[in-house]
Amino acid sequence: MSRQVYINGEYFDKQEAKISVFDHGLLYGDGVFEGIRAYNRLVFRLVQHIDRLYESAHGIMLKIAISKKDMIKAVIDTLKINNLDDAYIRLIVTRGIGDLGLDPRKCKDASIIVITDKIQLYPEKLYKDGLGIITVPTPRNIPEALNPQIKSLNYLNNILAKIEAINNGYEEALMFTASGYVAECTGDNIFIVKDNAIITPPAYLGILKGITRAAAMDIGKKLGLEVKEDVLTRHNIFTADECFLTGTAAEIVPVVNIEKRIIGDGRPGKITLKIMKEFRKLTKKDGVKY
Repeated sequence: MSRQVYINGEYFDKQEAKISVFDHGLLYGDGVFEGIRAYNRLVFRLVQHIDRLYESAHGIMLKIAISKKDMIKAVIDTLKINNLDDAYIRLIVTRGIGDLGLDPRKCKDASIIVITDKIQLYPEKLYKDGLGIITVPTPRNIPEALNPQIKSLNYLNNILAKIEAINNGYEEALMFTASGYVAECTGDNIFIVKDNAIITPPAYLGILKGITRAAAMDIGKKLGLEVKEDVLTRHNIFTADECFLTGTAAEIVPVVNIEKRIIGDGRPGKITLKIMKEFRKLTKKDGVKY
């Protein structure tokens, strides 16, 4: 049996799962989403993800017809139906079917979609040997235009930066604010380690307060390290002792060079490796079992 996709309370084969061409999520990117991971039948920090989904929806005045409890059940049921022990979950809520105008009032009911499948964002080799990234001229959207805490369906800003990375032979791109400060990568938050301190850009610069980002910060504190949010420049990144990225799909991946500038000794750093190890432990106990 092929993968089953949840759409508005019903299940459809992957090949038959469809939305209307008049859905405003498709037409205008009008909707929100969450990317979630399950490890050995435990959905990592599912409650936090659901809370953030409803906050994003509230931010764009999108009413979700079902409760958080029922949304959690929809995720769990979809995982069970697909018999997945380890999975990536894409939870999507669109404005729903409307007309060819922007007016959200024309959309009577939001659409809820739950997709569960496998994912591998980067080759396994890069988690062992480290990733090289590139800085790109495409700036991160300014937070005054679209608050980054709203995980909207419009990722074109990120995709344009991703294209620049690919065109230059890199897997990932580092984006900056319009003022030239470090923001985040196309799908991941960024951290550096300098003098045994773990530093990541502050959310007010226009970055997503990632759930894996928060987990990495918690782990750093438990390891007795100084963990702080601070404004970073290209120079700070180029001269870091260590560097790593965090994200639900990426998990935690070490960065060993930026535009061929070697970070540290060119291998995943000791602190990064400790955080990776502790994160794997955390994914075995922090979440909702099914």
